Amino acid sequence: MRSPRRTTRLLRTAAVVAGAAAVLAVPAGAAFADSAAAPAPRPLPVAQPAQPKPGTGGYVTTVRLADGSVAKVYKIGDRHFEADILSGPTKLDTLVGRGADASYGQSNGLRVVLRPDGRVTSWMAGTPKPAAKRASAVRIAMPDGWTAKLMDGPQGARVEMFLPNGSAVDAVDLKRPTAQHDVWTYRIVQDGPRVKFVVIDGSGAGSSWVYGFDGRLIEQYRAGSAV
Repeated sequence: MRSPRRTTRLLRTAAVVAGAAAVLAVPAGAAFADSAAAPAPRPLPVAQPAQPKPGTGGYVTTVRLADGSVAKVYKIGDRHFEADILSGPTKLDTLVGRGADASYGQSNGLRVVLRPDGRVTSWMAGTPKPAAKRASAVRIAMPDGWTAKLMDGPQGARVEMFLPNGSAVDAVDLKRPTAQHDVWTYRIVQDGPRVKFVVIDGSGAGSSWVYGFDGRLIEQYRAGSAV
């Protein structure tokens, strides 16, 4: 799937029997298709192991899909992500999400959607489709004396930071995940399907505070040891 809209692609290969001219097709299951009424199954080969994507923005995360396979998500550019769909070492297909368009795929009852912000959702045919993600926002007091507004929703995770008097200072999101002011560093981290907000004090031994987007302090480190 190399289009931001629905696309259809079947993997093909052949094995040549030594000393013979016959070409044998090795079945491996139905590939991703666009419509609910998929075409009749065609023999597919065993695909090659997935390779790193050269020239991309880099690996982002791995998402476990509803049937036990995985999607490896890569950031290619601004609001442009690709997800390799893998069953074990076999790459079944690639979904592309770009701009305002999502990419959709299906295979053997599995339904997958890659959003243009890199989020992946999946479900099996006959089960309820996951509900759209609701926007949430919560304010926290940071250890540097500032406050932060942690927001998460269909457009992705974002943190806005404010001085004690309420003046906005800076913001971070998954496109610009790090900001630094004086000795303090503020960072959004993608940890599998979960996003965390990390505040790091660079004046000492690197003490840090890690927050979930529900506002809870979920990890804390002081002078190199976890608290």
